[in-house]
Amino acid sequence: MSPPPHHDIYSIEDLAQLIHDLKNANPNASISVKLVAETGVGTVAAGVTKAKADHIVIAGHDGGTGASPLTSIKHAGGPWEIGLAETQQTLLLNQLRSRVILQVDGQLKTGRDVIVGAMLGADEFGFATAPLVVEGCIMMRKCHLNTCPVGVATQDPELRKLFNGTPEAVVNYFKFIAKSLRKEMAKLGFKTVNEMVGRVDKLVQRKDIDHWKAKKIDLSRILYKPNGIEGQKSFCNTSQDHQLDIALDKEIIRNINLENLQKTKQELNYKIKNINRTVGAIISGKLTKMFGEKGIPSDNLKINFDGSAGQSFGAFLSKGIFFNLIGDANDYFAKGLSGGKIAVSPDRINPDFIAEENIIIGNVALYGATGGEVYINGKAGERFCVRNSAAEAVVEGIGNHGCEYMTGGNVVVLGEVGSNFGAGMSGGIAYIYDSKSTFEKNFNSELSDIEKVLVKSKDEEKLLLLLRNHIKYTNSEQANRILSNWKDEIGKFKKVIPRDYAKILEQKEAKRKEKING
Repeated sequence: MSPPPHHDIYSIEDLAQLIHDLKNANPNASISVKLVAETGVGTVAAGVTKAKADHIVIAGHDGGTGASPLTSIKHAGGPWEIGLAETQQTLLLNQLRSRVILQVDGQLKTGRDVIVGAMLGADEFGFATAPLVVEGCIMMRKCHLNTCPVGVATQDPELRKLFNGTPEAVVNYFKFIAKSLRKEMAKLGFKTVNEMVGRVDKLVQRKDIDHWKAKKIDLSRILYKPNGIEGQKSFCNTSQDHQLDIALDKEIIRNINLENLQKTKQELNYKIKNINRTVGAIISGKLTKMFGEKGIPSDNLKINFDGSAGQSFGAFLSKGIFFNLIGDANDYFAKGLSGGKIAVSPDRINPDFIAEENIIIGNVALYGATGGEVYINGKAGERFCVRNSAAEAVVEGIGNHGCEYMTGGNVVVLGEVGSNFGAGMSGGIAYIYDSKSTFEKNFNSELSDIEKVLVKSKDEEKLLLLLRNHIKYTNSEQANRILSNWKDEIGKFKKVIPRDYAKILEQKEAKRKEKING
């Protein structure tokens, strides 16, 4: 993770949840957060460590991709030495250093660079520019243009023929780094890199530079060793406790007959509380490892939940899994949905409860979804379907910034929407039930247009299919009312489609007709 911009992260708590989600999706992965070396990076790193990141990268201003704007390379961030020293000191003062691996990068090139980095607090060291030069990069700064003249950063088959780099050359370079490192370590009396980590007492400021500017530089704050840290390890020697052992998924997996899951349908029932976070991610990860991208047959694993689901309910849910929730869910619902199906309905204990007028899903639902279906018998919060790329969703009202940066899929909103709907939307289609004629004032028209839903069109077919599914899975009264009077209600739907996306669909349709007509 290298923020920003991630539209599901607006606080350190959001970051902690994302780290937890990713760890659930792959318990064996090391979750890394990249931070820019700048003033205050130590405080941020302390928060990230408390958020249970396994690994933190402190990136210096000297490095950077050749695709970066020149202004960013010249004026963003600070020296890695300053950022690393601040981070190491802050983590030690807060007794956090032993819990996280610190990596540093930013134009490291020699064994001496590694030693200085280790003494300032780094466990690991990132090399990028130098190995690329070894492979033949001549730093033309065209990485993003597909015109790299030496074939390093291009997909052009002709330019790729010019690539002369070899793995052996890169290996040889790192052998030289290791040899240089060993020599310097021997001079200093160190046998292992861990022995060097945090040994700022072995660094001194040079006094032999006879220049008026050099005489005014004071490095004492960089070379400072905090008081009161006796007995603490200055390097990472333990792992974070992500509390995966108490996850509800673990209990569910014990009750699934994994061997027969491809052949027979299975149904389970569970009570759920808001302390049960990221339910579905560990299950999906395990099934994906077992059955691959194809997953299991549709709805072969159905799990009924009753209660209030915690954050990231159904995150990364894979193909063939169906979650049916009676109750409500918190933020990040169906984050990264990956082919699974989720239905949410209110418990209907209160007879006066009107589903389409109440929020039962939190903010940032279906963030980054890549497939699957979602049916919500009630309203959702803000940032619904941000960066959705393939999922289909039906909901009965949403807050601000709906379908922001959406690139694919279909969304049906059977109620009012908040402001800035469709901002940055470049693909996919949204259908809005605008019975009160309030949609246009909340619509961001920068990239998309509003169209009518025509009778006997493909849009009508898609809408009817999704509405019938919505009734099937949630028994929505709102959807039932609309379908029972479809001839009148279809005229109240507005179709939102990005202009460029519409052109692509038109071109595809024209080519399809061409093939049919010969």
